[in-house]
Amino acid sequence: MFSLLKKFSGLFSYDIGIDLGTANTLVYIKDQGIVLREPSVVAMKGDKVKAVGDEAKRMLGRTPGDVVAIRPIKDGVIADFNVTEEMLRHFITKVSSMKRLRRPRILIAIPSGITEVERRAVEDSAYQAGARTVRLIKEPMAAAIGVGLPVDDAAGNMIVDIGGGTTEVAIISLGGIVYSRSERCAGDALDESIIHHMQTVHNLLIGERTAEEIKVRIGSAHPLPKELQMEVKGRDRGSGLPKTVTIRSEEIREALSEKLNTIVNAVRHTLDRCPPELAADLVDRGIVVAGGGALLRGIDQLIHAETHLPIHIAEDPLSAVAEGTGKSLQERETVFQEED
Repeated sequence: MFSLLKKFSGLFSYDIGIDLGTANTLVYIKDQGIVLREPSVVAMKGDKVKAVGDEAKRMLGRTPGDVVAIRPIKDGVIADFNVTEEMLRHFITKVSSMKRLRRPRILIAIPSGITEVERRAVEDSAYQAGARTVRLIKEPMAAAIGVGLPVDDAAGNMIVDIGGGTTEVAIISLGGIVYSRSERCAGDALDESIIHHMQTVHNLLIGERTAEEIKVRIGSAHPLPKELQMEVKGRDRGSGLPKTVTIRSEEIREALSEKLNTIVNAVRHTLDRCPPELAADLVDRGIVVAGGGALLRGIDQLIHAETHLPIHIAEDPLSAVAEGTGKSLQERETVFQEED
């Protein structure tokens, strides 16, 4: 009888995995896969939500005075509790295809280095947004599961997840994290370096969206076979008038070098803490790089030059963490303890 009731209730409830990222939020529904992928941005007018996700991101830097576009996740953790709650509620409602009798159980990926207070803020936001049960999984473990690393083997696996707010580096063996390092230096920090470079070198003021476009189009971590260039439009810092300048990939690589060195140092620091037996495994297995930062040209060459290990870019680096939460929901029965 209990078994029948459990199956019946399952028809009306659902399990969700969430990659609550600084730049983007991805939602995975058990048995359906990734069903939502939108920017972690909320446009507010006073205390009212005007737009969330893609629509809100288009407003960044372009809103009228009474509308503010907010990114409520900063450096991988919640910076604005109420706005995060509204964002989560919006995304959960958006992916619910039918009215459920029970609220969803949610598994959320979090940076490995966040504090207990920050963990509690994530849980509370999810509960307030409508979750029945909330469980947390560390981002590097989720990323490793998502890219298909054999995390349960008695061997060393190493993952580098370069997200929007944090870079997560971890060595994993026997289903657990042997050592991890969370560095609050990732995609957003690279964008800020580009903004600073354009202001100091070219006297040009640009916004976050333009900086990200520069990074995507001509950014690199290692010299390119053929260097690139592009035109950038912004506002002259002196005259205040619109201005266009031409920039080259070499100067952007130089602008990014300090932040990239911070990321590489996190990788080297983690390797320094790796037990010798697991380090031997990495000689053959190498390091897997995931997250949006894995798409930066030459990032694999840069890390290889510093570590002399094989570097593998994940097949779908942007989805690694979300896929990891999904695989955990599908394959790991102990994610949620039994409830009533």
